[in-house]
Amino acid sequence: HTPPCLAQVRAFHHAFSTNDCSRNVYIKKNGFTLHRNPIAQSTDGARTKIGFSEGRHAWEVWWEGPLGTVAVIGIATKRAAMQCQGYVALLGSDDQSWGWNLVDNNLLHNGEVNGSFPQCNNAPKYQIGERIRVILDMEDKTLAFERGYEFLGVAFRGLPKVCLYPAVSAVYGNTEVTLVYLGKPLDG
Repeated sequence: HTPPCLAQVRAFHHAFSTNDCSRNVYIKKNGFTLHRNPIAQSTDGARTKIGFSEGRHAWEVWWEGPLGTVAVIGIATKRAAMQCQGYVALLGSDDQSWGWNLVDNNLLHNGEVNGSFPQCNNAPKYQIGERIRVILDMEDKTLAFERGYEFLGVAFRGLPKVCLYPAVSAVYGNTEVTLVYLGKPLDG
């Protein structure tokens, strides 16, 4: 088990990159929270400083402000855009990113909806402040999500063997999103 101060240093090491985000967001001094400025007709994202091409990794993401019409969490390559015009699902809009839109529970990749998630009837909508754990397994090439301590299932399979970065995209002015890297998933 990692001592708390080392876990914090490791988490900070894996936090949002101030150099790899939309010009319409800023990363707060804590390093873990993105603040989206109130810019009309823009979708804005951020990637973390470190991506993964091997191993198993988990991080938590939560919205501290309104979701707006589109609020996507997931992963992206270095080539995925972190800003675009309009209010769209930026993560998942191309073949370089995979995302879960928390507003309508849709999975997105390559500009297409890959079904709804979690795959159950009347899946509860995301609530502000609720922590979502994201689990990237580069050995199995899967991306899965948990809410609270409930495993929601694998959202994406067959991920490419490239460097993938935790990422988010947001549209709502002054909303804030926090991402904290946890390390290896606890399930082994």
